[in-house]
Amino acid sequence: MAEIQPTIGTWYKNAVSGERFEVVAIDDDAQTIEVQHFEGELEDLDRETWSELALHELPPQEDWGGPFDDLERDEVETDGSAHGMRWGNPLDELD
Repeated sequence: MAEIQPTIGTWYKNAVSGERFEVVAIDDDAQTIEVQHFEGELEDLDRETWSELALHELPPQEDWGGPFDDLERDEVETDGSAHGMRWGNPLDELD
């Protein structure tokens, strides 16, 4: 089996564990590959570990909600109030 070369922005699936992740950075000096798992967790892999993985390249993931899968509906603010979104003129608050 030919080794798959990591490419930033490309999604992969580990055929053994079923995990999906995206390569987000490659450090040639340190010989590491930084990946972000579908659930949002970041991990650094060395080149040797990468070469031992049974990987399949995936199309870009359209479901961006992986990191939020474990949130309950009432934990997600949808009205913008939690973000302090005030669109008025900030100078109006000065005395």
